[in-house]
Amino acid sequence: MRKHSLILLGLFLLFLGSAPHLAVAQLQAPAASPAAHVSQNVGFTKISMDYSSPAVKGRTIFGGLQKYGETWRAGANAPTTIEFSTAVNIGGKNIPAGKYTVFITPQATGDWTIHINGKGNAIYAYMENDKINEDALAKDDIVAVKTTPVRTSETQERLIYTISAEDNQMAKITMSWEKVQLSFKVDTQVNQKMEGFKGILAP
Repeated sequence: MRKHSLILLGLFLLFLGSAPHLAVAQLQAPAASPAAHVSQNVGFTKISMDYSSPAVKGRTIFGGLQKYGETWRAGANAPTTIEFSTAVNIGGKNIPAGKYTVFITPQATGDWTIHINGKGNAIYAYMENDKINEDALAKDDIVAVKTTPVRTSETQERLIYTISAEDNQMAKITMSWEKVQLSFKVDTQVNQKMEGFKGILAP
């Protein structure tokens, strides 16, 4: 009995001795690009975005870290995603309810392109010989929107996405980072949905 107790005591002391080392091993530094989420109800539709939020850290982002003419994953780490709870219309094209990935192609002059990827692929699915196959990526767009970037005087240190309900029918989604804001509109088709409800409720 005494021998059994001594064994248990030894195991307990061994556990106490190793516990601090286990705690240190499990401790992780904060992510350099923390995960972020934004959502907004617009009309009958919930629009949600998940992304990682990198920082400028004194770097030149657009035209430097993110080269002009090369499509970017619109965030960091995991793919940037956008989800619609109902069907919507973007750039004149009807988009079914669902979750999609978002890419952005910055340009030195003129409009930038926002890609909504219909397959939900990550940017790495289009990498060939360390370069993005832009043609293959564009073929998987469920819609691509041309939009003019707005240059700001103030620096937005961390990438952020915002969703504005506007008139509660047309949503405005804005990406802000460094000294650039890029927006596009999402028509949540409130009137069409109202007409559909009338058809269902009509005697």
